[in-house]
Amino acid sequence: MSESFLLKAENLSQKFSGTTIFKDVNLYLAEGELICLLGVSGAGKTTLFNVLSGLQMPRSGHVFLREKEITGEAGHLAYMLQKDLLLPYRTVLDNAALPLLIHGETKAHAREKAAAFFPEFGVSGTENKWPSQLSGGMRQRVALLRTYLSSEGAALLDEPFSALDTITKSAIHHWYLNVMEKIKLSTLFITHDINEAILLSDRIYILSGTPSTITAQIKITQSRPRSSDFPLTSTFLDYKKQILSLLKLNGAS
Repeated sequence: MSESFLLKAENLSQKFSGTTIFKDVNLYLAEGELICLLGVSGAGKTTLFNVLSGLQMPRSGHVFLREKEITGEAGHLAYMLQKDLLLPYRTVLDNAALPLLIHGETKAHAREKAAAFFPEFGVSGTENKWPSQLSGGMRQRVALLRTYLSSEGAALLDEPFSALDTITKSAIHHWYLNVMEKIKLSTLFITHDINEAILLSDRIYILSGTPSTITAQIKITQSRPRSSDFPLTSTFLDYKKQILSLLKLNGAS
């Protein structure tokens, strides 16, 4: 395990109603990294995120942020679910500013601070609109801005791009990598999409087995952002074959 980390999980296990969901999970996220957690449905990926974010206490194990233990403490890590969950009765600006209000900032200061990031996130001009007036891609950008404003430098994203069409998804991939670098955000994200994992990640953790655990770690050596023709290369296909083989070896059909 890396000696220098932003986020680290040590020997995490979780059990519900006598059934162990995952056990002995060890992973880390370094500053500036984008790490993917890849596994079949039912492997416990979202449950693991609930533990990492402090929404659930693990049955055993520890979570650290910058060497400080945060096990069971919510509010340290930004957490974005698959759906954008923008509140329909709040303007776009007030949706983005919500984490700041929750942390006790005044409404005026929260709006001012959130508005300063609208150009960076590519949503300038939407401040006074309602979420229903935005496209799916724009809603995701606002949700990611809200996620960033609630973070301490690390974000957990649970299939954040799965609801987008292929063209929009490709565009937002490039956009997110660019913004992530500019604002110094480190990301751990869940996906079922092997291609997406290879295109975006610095490293990929395979979560599989019954109960599930981290069974492999794959390092993607190509620098980000990857070229548009990277998915057509033999290197990309080799990564994909390796991942498919690992998932099948560990019980995926």
